[in-house]
Amino acid sequence: MAPQYQIRADYDADTIVVYPAYAPAMADAALRAGRFVTPFSFHRMTWIKPSFLWLMHRSNWARKPGQERILAVRMSRQGWEEALSRAVLTTADPAAVAQAAVHVQWDPERSLRGAALNHYSIQVGIGRTLIRAFTDEWIVSLSDLTPQVRKAAALTQSGHATKAQRFLPAERAYPLPRTLEGRLPPVDDGRPAFTAADRVPV
Repeated sequence: MAPQYQIRADYDADTIVVYPAYAPAMADAALRAGRFVTPFSFHRMTWIKPSFLWLMHRSNWARKPGQERILAVRMSRQGWEEALSRAVLTTADPAAVAQAAVHVQWDPERSLRGAALNHYSIQVGIGRTLIRAFTDEWIVSLSDLTPQVRKAAALTQSGHATKAQRFLPAERAYPLPRTLEGRLPPVDDGRPAFTAADRVPV
């Protein structure tokens, strides 16, 4: 059984993949430039998620307005871990949260069909003070996963979940450095650090 709170991701020795969902204009501009450009906002927090299926649940498989395009953002592990080193749980003291460069929330992981699982997926919010580092230094490549998202959704809806699995990224436990172990625990009162009352911008 997977630990309740564990980062799972598609990663290699140097990079990790995170997923956002965007409107077509924003996705197309980023793919043409090979980096995030206007109309991407550099003045608001950007949320990145290593769980593909969590984003599929949130975007309704790229069918929600403003979330019709799914990008795979391959970023450096150095940048990912730098973000985590500066993160504060959104359930922490409000003053600490307000001053934090990075926010972290946990949300129930999802199955292929969208059912909530008994372990949690991490969401990381990159604040305005680090957004340029994220877009200009940490990102290695951008790619459009929308075609495979649509294929997986169609197969799942038609009862071919096994075939749909072939279109899902391979995710496994991410090895946190010792300096980050214990920095991102769930809250201590038995609740997950992210609850249904919280809403994470996609």
